[in-house]
Amino acid sequence: MSRVVDVRAAVAPLNAEPRLSSEQVSQTLAGHRLTVLEERPPWVRVRAHDGYEGWLHLGYTSAASAGVGAVGEEAATIVRDVASRTIALPTDDGRRISLGCIVCERDGRRRHLPVGALLADEDHLDDGTALTPREMRARFPRTPEAIAHTALELFEGTPYEWGGITPWGADCSGFVQTCFGLHGIALPRDARQQADMGEDAGSSLDSLAPSDLLFFSERDDGRITHVALAVGPLRLVHLALGRGGYAVERLDAVADRYVVELMRRLRCVRRIL
Repeated sequence: MSRVVDVRAAVAPLNAEPRLSSEQVSQTLAGHRLTVLEERPPWVRVRAHDGYEGWLHLGYTSAASAGVGAVGEEAATIVRDVASRTIALPTDDGRRISLGCIVCERDGRRRHLPVGALLADEDHLDDGTALTPREMRARFPRTPEAIAHTALELFEGTPYEWGGITPWGADCSGFVQTCFGLHGIALPRDARQQADMGEDAGSSLDSLAPSDLLFFSERDDGRITHVALAVGPLRLVHLALGRGGYAVERLDAVADRYVVELMRRLRCVRRIL
């Protein structure tokens, strides 16, 4: 079994390189367990439940032994198998999942946890909401309409943050991954990986169904650089740097230069459900 570490910080950045000034490529959250791939103290290169890898400072972690919730060898084979569309979710071990809450820890300290963090068994819920996996399945059914509703409601007002995955700050693909993940549907981390999921949903914007994913590129080679989530015909929601974060767009808003330019970069639409 590979060495694993537990995340103790509410949000811990995954960096591209083992240095503080390096780019944040993603995040991992309290209670999540990570497989250690390489060590350069005080940094470790880790793999998260979605197969994403990055460098994490050990200050964000506590030591853990492989066991319940570990990302060990068996799970690692799953998360790496993006081609077969099977990616592990981190909420299968019975722990409560934060929907934005404040907990009181064993030593009496209170702390805020973002959406998607996992509570320790001894954490006392002081404020907000945290649900068991069974309660999550009831609250977040696997339907296109429910996913679109989550995207509209849960992330409203979220600022844009490169590498972010929570309503405290997110980028386009982190937003999409978290919305689907809350409904028990695992997607890869990056927009270009997400564009390989699901089925072609055609090119008619009038036929957009809730939770269809729209993919965009401004690159000459067409490599996907942005993703948005449809909330119905001619409407989408996304986390966009050009909007500063959360925004709902009407795709027939021909007087809105941002929307016109955005749609010029549309490359494909994929339907996950």
